[in-house]
Amino acid sequence: MVAAGLAAIAQEIQGCRRCPLYRNATQGVGGEGSARARLMLVGEQPGDREDLAGRPFVGPAGRMLDDALAEAGIPRKVVYITNAVKHFKNEPRGKRRLHRRPNAAEVQACRWWLERELEIVKPKAIIALGATAAQSLLQKTVRIGQARGRSIPFGRSAALFVTIHPSYLLRIRDRADRDREYDAFVRELRQAAGQ
Repeated sequence: MVAAGLAAIAQEIQGCRRCPLYRNATQGVGGEGSARARLMLVGEQPGDREDLAGRPFVGPAGRMLDDALAEAGIPRKVVYITNAVKHFKNEPRGKRRLHRRPNAAEVQACRWWLERELEIVKPKAIIALGATAAQSLLQKTVRIGQARGRSIPFGRSAALFVTIHPSYLLRIRDRADRDREYDAFVRELRQAAGQ
C-alpha cells in the first residue's frame, strides 16, 4: 500500500494548481524509487528533460547523480528521488526553455507534496541537493557552504544532509575543481547512506 500511496501522489501532482508553474510545464513530476527507501534525495525542480519524460533526474544532472550514486555504492533503485518543486519553472527562449529558480512562494506551495512523500517513505536520511531543496525542507534560507558535510536532525528520526545540486558539477569548467567537488559529493552521498 505504501507504493500505491506514492503512485496516487504522483497522479494528483498532474492536476496540481497550487501555484502558476503548471501553466508553462508539460506535466508535474512526482518522485520515484523505493517506497521503503532509507535514503531520500530531494532536488530543486524538474528540468526540461524531466518535464518532458515525467521522471526526476533523467537529464544531464541526473546522469551526474547516477554516476555519483554508483561510485558511492548506492543503487538508484534503493533510494527515493524527488524534487522540492514539482513543475518545471522556465522561461521560453525561441525553441528552448531556460531554467528559472523557483521563488519562496512556489517552494512553499509545493512543500505539501514533499511532506506527503516524506510521510509515506519515512527515510532515515534525506539529502537536500542544493539550496532550494534545503530551503523547502528546513523552512529557512540555507547556505550550502555552512550546512554542507554535517548531519542535521530532521523530524522524529531522520538525519538531513545538505550538499550541492549535481547540476553545479556540470557548470565547473576547471577539471581539477570539478573532480574535487565530485569526490566531495560522492563522500557526502556515502555519509548519508550510512545513517
